[in-house]
Amino acid sequence: METENLTSIESTDSWSTRTVKKTFAQADIVFNGSRPWDLQVHNQKLYRRLLNHGSLGFGESYMDGWWDCAQLDGLFTRLLQARVHRRLKGLSRWRISALALWNTLVNLQTKARAFEVGKTHYDIGNDLYQAMLDPTMSYSCGYWRNCSDLVSAQKAKLDLICRKLDLKPGMTLLDIGCGWGGLAAYAAGNYGVEVTGITVSREQAEFVESRYSDMPVQVKLMDYRDLEGDYDRVVSVGMFEHVGYKNYSDFFQVAQRVLSPDGLFLLHTIGEEHTGRTSDPFIGKYIFPNRKVPARKYLSAASLKQFRLEDWHNFGPDYDRTLMAWAANFESAWPQLSEKYSERFYRMWRY
Repeated sequence: METENLTSIESTDSWSTRTVKKTFAQADIVFNGSRPWDLQVHNQKLYRRLLNHGSLGFGESYMDGWWDCAQLDGLFTRLLQARVHRRLKGLSRWRISALALWNTLVNLQTKARAFEVGKTHYDIGNDLYQAMLDPTMSYSCGYWRNCSDLVSAQKAKLDLICRKLDLKPGMTLLDIGCGWGGLAAYAAGNYGVEVTGITVSREQAEFVESRYSDMPVQVKLMDYRDLEGDYDRVVSVGMFEHVGYKNYSDFFQVAQRVLSPDGLFLLHTIGEEHTGRTSDPFIGKYIFPNRKVPARKYLSAASLKQFRLEDWHNFGPDYDRTLMAWAANFESAWPQLSEKYSERFYRMWRY
């Protein structure tokens, strides 16, 4: 009887393997399959790691070389469409609950934390971004309507922003989160405005000061909450994802405070439909610390007292083409970049 009971016990590893394979199969993904979006497993501990650590474990195990996939974008598309990430979260529910509680109780985007993302992400190295981005160094979604390449798509996006702002020669423009100054330079050079940009990245600030010293563009290393002044137009592109829902009202109050009474404010941000308050653990740890993509509901509610909505323009699908163009540039430049960055960084960035 004892022998029969012992042989009926299944190992934890076997259960983990079966559970993960069954879950991924619902997304038409096969472990060690022959299709480009299938996973090739190099370490059998992968399955338990996925159950214990969810999306963070999935990303870190890729960085560690535990698995490979020829077509990562195809893999991610299938996982997201089948909502596999939500099923894996359910298997480590206590971790997700703890993270949600932490995000609810703690303001992760305080002034004291504001410069963390600059040091972690934007200060990695200008050489990396120059190799990956277009010549304007635009690090946000391009506008691909009537465009066939990244350079023209980013130029079209910059011009679209300037036209929506109705810029006129002699106006003053404030760029909250100016990046490497691409929009500031485009607006100053093509629309005759004076631009002040702010950033939390020292590398970006030095880049703007050096590259656009002969243009009416100035840059300040500062947090948006310290802004003062009076500007004809205010714009923020690809920065609002770092604000955090606890600070949305403060952000819009600041934008209104520094905007002239008859001015226009344009916000360009990634957005999502669901209203959860947690972000992906892998992105939060390795890419954008304290980042949260805003939900449409919260964005509208937070801005209602300060601004009247005149225009809502969604071209989110254009981000797919933008990202794939960045990925192609990164892969092409890797032989040179590899002299400075490690193989683990390469796998992290590619992922």
